[in-house]
Amino acid sequence: MFEDPLLLARLQFALTAATHFTFVALTLGLAPYILVNQLVATVRGDRRRMTSVRFWGGLYLVNYGMGVLSGLVMELQLAVNWNGLHEMFGYSFAAPLALETMTAFFVESTFLGLWIFGWDRMGRWAHVGCFAVVTGTAYLSAWWVLVANGFLRNPVGFEIVDGVAHLSDPVALMTNPAALLALGHIVSASLVLGALVVGAVSAYHLMRGNDPDGVFGRGIRYTAVTMVLTNELVVVFGGLQFGLFGEDPPTSGLTYTAEEIEAIEAASDGPLLTAANTAGEITMFTVYAFMFLIGPTMLVGWLLSRLVTPLRRWTWALAPLLVAPFLPYAGVVAGWVFRETNRQPWAVVHHLTTADAVTPMTPGMAVASFSFFTGAFAVLAVTTYWLLVRFARRGPQDGPLAERAADGPEQPAAPVHSF
Repeated sequence: MFEDPLLLARLQFALTAATHFTFVALTLGLAPYILVNQLVATVRGDRRRMTSVRFWGGLYLVNYGMGVLSGLVMELQLAVNWNGLHEMFGYSFAAPLALETMTAFFVESTFLGLWIFGWDRMGRWAHVGCFAVVTGTAYLSAWWVLVANGFLRNPVGFEIVDGVAHLSDPVALMTNPAALLALGHIVSASLVLGALVVGAVSAYHLMRGNDPDGVFGRGIRYTAVTMVLTNELVVVFGGLQFGLFGEDPPTSGLTYTAEEIEAIEAASDGPLLTAANTAGEITMFTVYAFMFLIGPTMLVGWLLSRLVTPLRRWTWALAPLLVAPFLPYAGVVAGWVFRETNRQPWAVVHHLTTADAVTPMTPGMAVASFSFFTGAFAVLAVTTYWLLVRFARRGPQDGPLAERAADGPEQPAAPVHSF
């Protein structure tokens, strides 16, 4: 393996992209819950519910910061290792990625900063409006990334001039079914992931009798309802994408002849690729089969606890939720593996092979790149999840956005919300 630069480049991107995507999925999964909580707190003037916003917002902040940092590193390795892709498709594939960068770094990060430092320093509706922009731009960023990824699977909206692809139909690019269906799939899967993270943290504190301001009781109810409503959407959008896997992309302006395409695909069915594809498919289906049971079970348990008061003391029954987030994490990574390995041996289907897309490197250069980027992402992942677990266990009183004494209403220097 260490003598094959192409295999190392593929494995490196697989590891870094999968790690980055776990941050993205949690960001997309938590943001709507935080926004709805803050909106309700603002409408009702409920400072107790705002405790929930501060707590989950603190976890969101930790995850978001590491997501941005890992995204920067991943874009760097994309530029370093896949020069052939940029030379031929830089004007089309890279365009939505550039828009995503501007969305995430100039809009989303700006309004998140305003939200973080605007507690009790701006009007309550302006403050909730800041996080509404953060939530909207988070999903817009995901959309632009999927537009770029969908182009690789179903290349549309371009023409090749002198061996370089130029964007000719932006509407076709943005309405690419490979991107539209993927967006629905990832949004629903991310909501499941966010719900189970909320459920796991809530279960941890409820089992210890710690539920200040009802933060974790509401979290359990949210998890139950979301799991019932959203799992079906994950399966529906995932199933609809199978139709794309069995279809050839548009055939205008192909780089290869039909005979060359057939020969390339026939020669690419290696054992490693087939094993990764199969493992991704099996893991994905197994995970979501288990998760189908979680929501109904939680709803039944909650209803019974409302009817039979002694059952409310059976907090040990929440213990399985502590490990439940591993299921959607495994599911989203397995789904990504299945989607990407299904496209191989093409970087851009029927236009550019993965072998031609990779930057020419010696084995030594490939090993150095693999070691640096994989090591960097391992450090980021371990640090992020250590911080998330640490702040989740501390609870609302000691999180990154917890209300300090200096932030309280007794301080006359700064105006406060009338919650």
